[in-house]
Amino acid sequence: MSILRLFGLSIALMACPTAVAQPRPDLTGTWTNASLTTLNRPAGVDKLILSKTEADALVARINIAGFAPEGAPTEDFSNPDAGAPVRGGADFGVKAYDQFWVAPGEQLALVKGEFRSSYVIDPPNGRVPMRAEYASQRPASTRYVTGVGGNEGPEAPPLSERCLIGFGNTGGPGMLSTLYNNTYQIVQAPGHVMILVEMVHDARIVPTFDSAPEARRAHRPDAVKPWLGDSVGWYEGGTLVVETINIHPAQVMASAVPVSASGKVTERFTRIADGEIFYEFSVDDPAIYSTPWRAELSFYATREQVHEYACHEGNHAMAGILGGARQLERENVAATGISIRR
Repeated sequence: MSILRLFGLSIALMACPTAVAQPRPDLTGTWTNASLTTLNRPAGVDKLILSKTEADALVARINIAGFAPEGAPTEDFSNPDAGAPVRGGADFGVKAYDQFWVAPGEQLALVKGEFRSSYVIDPPNGRVPMRAEYASQRPASTRYVTGVGGNEGPEAPPLSERCLIGFGNTGGPGMLSTLYNNTYQIVQAPGHVMILVEMVHDARIVPTFDSAPEARRAHRPDAVKPWLGDSVGWYEGGTLVVETINIHPAQVMASAVPVSASGKVTERFTRIADGEIFYEFSVDDPAIYSTPWRAELSFYATREQVHEYACHEGNHAMAGILGGARQLERENVAATGISIRR
């Protein structure tokens, strides 16, 4: 080959350099984010990172779903021979669980070797900066309460009663731990990442692209608002970045991380150790929050399998709610001749 041809080939190679593939994190596997840490920092705790002694002291006073920690003094169990609770009684419909039935974890969230008092890290006070005017419009928390909602038809009860998406924001965006079933399976494939959420059978399928601009161009039309939102992803070195917009409005009202039609959630997954994925998410939504905010937690490798969450099969609660409401309507018509059905 002549000197001139070699020179020309060199110039061509310099003009069209070969892209060097960036290493991508290996996220495939089965993971858990179970912990007793909550999104917001508990009252009386003034710092994010706790010592083991401080973490243990906080765990000892955490109550779960309204129940005190195992071994703590509690009221006597109800008398099974005493009949039904008084209508409107404070204990009616809220005490379906005791410690035997829940598995939220046994310690605070451990993130990069540090015990965390809250998932929120910014603002520094560890509290979600929700605007007061929005907070006042949200329904009272019914996170672990069943039978609270409409009974006009099968679409009226809350999402968790209908087994549509997991309560406690397990499916995300902003994937948080909850009472039980805190297991996830991640599968990476060319062009997609799938996150199977045990609570309650949710599967997030995130298309991935070569860059953030390309991913954002792939968002679906704003009229499409699916459960868990419209997510797209891309890799930044050793991190998977997922951006989500247009979350279903019904999910927003029930979510621990509500996001309006103009807001977005950005999640970042980084494999920092053989058994740990460092997970961050940020929320940017001026319509609901006074400032953008961020949260962190970790997913840890587990030998547990993702079990089927057959929530709606054999859902006697739904039949009971609707059947009971119809019976009350029939009794009212028989007594007064007036239908109360809405």
